[in-house]
Amino acid sequence: MSRRRRTKTATRVAERLPGDRAAANLVERMIRVDHAGEYGAARIYDGQLTVLKSATAIAAVERMAAQERRHLETFGQLVAERRVRPTALSPLWHTAGYALGVATALLGDSAAMACTVAVEETIDEHYRRQLEALGDDEPGLAKTIADFRADELEHRDTALAHGARETPGYPLLSAAIKTGSRLAIWLSTRI
Repeated sequence: MSRRRRTKTATRVAERLPGDRAAANLVERMIRVDHAGEYGAARIYDGQLTVLKSATAIAAVERMAAQERRHLETFGQLVAERRVRPTALSPLWHTAGYALGVATALLGDSAAMACTVAVEETIDEHYRRQLEALGDDEPGLAKTIADFRADELEHRDTALAHGARETPGYPLLSAAIKTGSRLAIWLSTRI
């Protein structure tokens, strides 16, 4: 079997290899981490909205925050319906998300938008991998993830249009936030 075929097969829920996690366990982990991520995103926007002064930035963040709350509600329902244990790190994400939102907004509108770009690019990558892993299994969950991924990409584009790249030190800020987001994903999947 070619390496490409073996890699594709190893990531599919329906085509598992010996030692792969059970499909149900993978789906539970997906729901757990997605619920945690949407909670963190909502908290980031809550923090930004307490600091932002520009009506334009506030309007953009309020719109994105409303979508994140809808995403959070949906994953909250999936957690309850499927009896998925939420991450034990929710108290940390409560504080860390809010602090990140406040800190970036204190740096200015463009930094708040840079935060959105970094988080949404990381989430896009994360949701893309989940969709690949699901394949044709779990069509309802896959549709939810695909729809929310489209919203996240819209958030990224909105933030770019609002000057995210104009932030002084943008590459450094973006890299730091992406690293933190990837760590949060890794931890929330497991804990």
